[in-house]
Amino acid sequence: MSIPGMRRAAVGLTALAVAALGAVATTPEQADARPKPVDVTLLALNDFHGNLEPPSGSSGTIAGQPAGGVEYLATHLAELRAAAKKNTITVAAGDLIGASPLLSAAFHDEPTIEALSMAGLDYASVGNHEFDEGAAELLRIQNGGCHPVDGCADGTPYRGAGFQYLSANAFKTATGRPLMAPYAIHKVQGVKVGFIGMTLEGTPQIVSQQGVAGLTFTDEAETANRYARELRRKGVQTIVVLLHEGGAQAATGGINDCVGMTGPIVDIANRMDPSIDVVVSGHTHQAYNCNINGKLVTSASSFGRLVTDIDLKIDRRTGDVLSAAANNVVVTRDVAKDPKQTALIDHYKTVLGPVADRQVGVTSQALTKTQETLFGTTLGESPLGNVIADAQLAATDDEQDAVAAFMNPGGVRADLDAGPVTYEEAFTVQPFANNLVTLDLTGAQLYCVLEQQFVTGRTLYPSSTVGYVVDPAGATGTAADPCAGTRVVRGSLTIGGTAVDTAATYRVTVNNFLSGGGDGFSALTAGTNQVTGQIDLDAFVAYLTAQSPVSAPALDRIRTTAEVPAA
Repeated sequence: MSIPGMRRAAVGLTALAVAALGAVATTPEQADARPKPVDVTLLALNDFHGNLEPPSGSSGTIAGQPAGGVEYLATHLAELRAAAKKNTITVAAGDLIGASPLLSAAFHDEPTIEALSMAGLDYASVGNHEFDEGAAELLRIQNGGCHPVDGCADGTPYRGAGFQYLSANAFKTATGRPLMAPYAIHKVQGVKVGFIGMTLEGTPQIVSQQGVAGLTFTDEAETANRYARELRRKGVQTIVVLLHEGGAQAATGGINDCVGMTGPIVDIANRMDPSIDVVVSGHTHQAYNCNINGKLVTSASSFGRLVTDIDLKIDRRTGDVLSAAANNVVVTRDVAKDPKQTALIDHYKTVLGPVADRQVGVTSQALTKTQETLFGTTLGESPLGNVIADAQLAATDDEQDAVAAFMNPGGVRADLDAGPVTYEEAFTVQPFANNLVTLDLTGAQLYCVLEQQFVTGRTLYPSSTVGYVVDPAGATGTAADPCAGTRVVRGSLTIGGTAVDTAATYRVTVNNFLSGGGDGFSALTAGTNQVTGQIDLDAFVAYLTAQSPVSAPALDRIRTTAEVPAA
């Protein structure tokens, strides 16, 4: 039972005893005779995304410290286990793989599974990115065997995960049976700890249809409650949910705070049965340490920068949790590197050489990510940003009927020099492995999306089919109502040279980060008929190959009223 329920039960028994027998003092000798609780330590992470090497830039820091890298993560886990002395279980809340750096992605994330297995991971829920290559590939990742197309990419057999993936709410549509084991029972000093694993119910909306073909996803809270009842029938009273869904706290909250918590996890935790004690969450890449509806709810940000150290005291007689507390620990880089992890990284870097060096295209001149200055601000286009938008349109114009594409500047991470372009260079430009999403927007919604640029202070790089005029003197909308802005001159927005009709519908391609409202573009979440397609890097590489030599496009897609005087 959960901690609040236990407190209520204890209060009730005390009142009953006092009423029937009067107050009875407990002697120190009697207290000492009670069985000592079982101490269990859970070490939790989430959203690792194949970051074997230390992530760079803002992705490589947290709480003001450089953090992450599996060599350091393994050392920190070992130190935390040593401090706990015994009864340590290491768990994860999904997205261990997918959207990974080249070192892992080039080998279908086998290196990450090997590294986390060596680091002592025991159980993990399945995240949405675990479905990126489909259910059959996920089962191969769990069970082992060489890739059906690429074979044993590093020349050695792939033995599978040394930990158990758990997937309680992904069911085979044809049979109604879970794709993988929904839960696991871990025995510690005579008590049973149950782990239920699941991903977010909305996985089909953020993964390609091929990735979730033949699968049905169910409500997170209802599924957790269902399996919690099953666990209790098996004598399990300590229940932990490993859930790949989460939330976010206010910007003022630190890594161990829970300030103004919002997001799906709040509703899910509130609907969960009181018998569930701990929810290890993820998906939002946020750090928090909360008590929601009597449950300890945690998240360790992303990329292996944090480990959540969870301490449980469990009643030896009843199996109930007596207390639960957590602490998010920074995976600092001031500890010794784990030599086994170093050897694994070195091995795959050696094998990767030919893949990384493969030429995928040629540029006739340097393509920079530098934005042009537009009326005193860097809200203009960039040569490389425009090329990427063109590549995304080329990848979706036939299959998805897209007529326009937009790219966010934050997703363009490096310049391309003039001359041959290697796969590794292309990957460095677009390392996030975002899926392309094509959706329906009305002309009015398109204007609203463009107005939101001036609210967020971020540009969207448009494909060559798009053109519009900006009035520096126009009004800026608000966060609550970006559509109220008038910076984009009405009637100036064209697609394919034709003025956009505010009542008409247009197929537009963005990446899944933007389609989910990333960078503050909440107006894009209103898009309908969303279809998730290929990885953005694949589209970029295909475009470089097909269009070589690639030149820097003219920066004339966004113009100002100074350039286009009113008629």
